[in-house]
Amino acid sequence: MLLCMGEPMLELNQQPAGAEGRVHFLQGHGGDTSNAAIAAARQGCAVGYITAIGEDAPGQSFLSLWQAEGVDIAHVRRDAAAPTGLYLVTHGASGHEFQFYRSHSAASRYRAADLPLDAIRAARLFYASGISLGISESAADAVLAAIDAARQARVPVALDTNYRPRLWPRARAAALIHAAMAEAEIALPSLDDATALTGLSDPDAVLDFYLALGPRLVALKMSSAGTYLATPEGRLRIPPFPCRPVDATGAGDTFCGSFLARLLAGDAPEQAARYAACAAALSTQGYGAVAPIPDAAAVRAALG
Repeated sequence: MLLCMGEPMLELNQQPAGAEGRVHFLQGHGGDTSNAAIAAARQGCAVGYITAIGEDAPGQSFLSLWQAEGVDIAHVRRDAAAPTGLYLVTHGASGHEFQFYRSHSAASRYRAADLPLDAIRAARLFYASGISLGISESAADAVLAAIDAARQARVPVALDTNYRPRLWPRARAAALIHAAMAEAEIALPSLDDATALTGLSDPDAVLDFYLALGPRLVALKMSSAGTYLATPEGRLRIPPFPCRPVDATGAGDTFCGSFLARLLAGDAPEQAARYAACAAALSTQGYGAVAPIPDAAAVRAALG
């Protein structure tokens, strides 16, 4: 099982104005590792999720979503004293922008003592992100403890940088994300994140940096420039899959979930990355983080 950990957030995504000129928001679901878990499940992977949600309508909505998608919710905690997080997505000339309402969310109150250690030790792969680490000190401690438990049980760890400057100072983010990355087998940075966290902008220099931390496989997400794969033995560029994007929300998460799902299915990294690039491209052709994520049949049809 792929076991993901992080913060789910209810999404309100701005839609094109109607004839009357009013702005409408489409309710959906988001949260980077939740998106990735759903993407992996839609590719046929067995997936579980570790988090906390409020005893509120958004929290119940997530439970219904995960159950419908086949994501195991055995390790989702309900917190009666805290809400489920929320964010807004607006669209303008510079692309999509986010406004987050996550202060004191249920997921941010998660602690290392809450971890399902037996489930982590039994997983085939553990996945978290910079957001999982950045939402609070207790959440960071929990993610680091989960990584430690996975490593002790020889469970591979995958980590997406997903650096969000609004969550924490750059120096602290770099220190914690890279400390966690040093324990990972699979690194999933974006070029924008890597430039912010390391000061490096050349893709090969970024790959050098993350390989030197310890991961055996790095998939550098470069948006419209595609993906750059690296292992200690070699490097390969994967071009972006052609698409007509309308909303890139969650595209990186779709890549990560699909990539990890295909690796667990036995694909070589190049094959998994080409598949994931197609899945991510298809996800940009609709609005919202979750609704446009393609299933395996749609990806294979597009690749075919």
